Amino acid sequence: MLYKFKSKVTSDVIMLEPNGRQILQIWGKFEEGAPARGILLPEDMPAAKAALEAAIAAEDAQRAQAARDAQANGEDTQVAGISLRQRATPLLDMLQRSLKAQKEIVWGT
Repeated sequence: MLYKFKSKVTSDVIMLEPNGRQILQIWGKFEEGAPARGILLPEDMPAAKAALEAAIAAEDAQRAQAARDAQANGEDTQVAGISLRQRATPLLDMLQRSLKAQKEIVWGT
């Protein structure tokens, strides 16, 4: 399953279900068993952007600590996987541009 995020001022952002669910959980917009579609209004975007940036910063710190721990143990310091920062960058752009234009973001599966 895929999540598709849409705005009238940007291209669509498509994510696999686990990644889209993670973003919606960060935004406080995911409810288990609820329909997998919704809307983010311009007035909600500053809080959604701040929550996403905080989650990115927390994961960055966690990944940096994991690399330091690996180095201290003489292990490979490369942290596997794609970071939240990499996955969320298109959505951050969508948030900023949509907020500036005062256009909502909608999503669905």
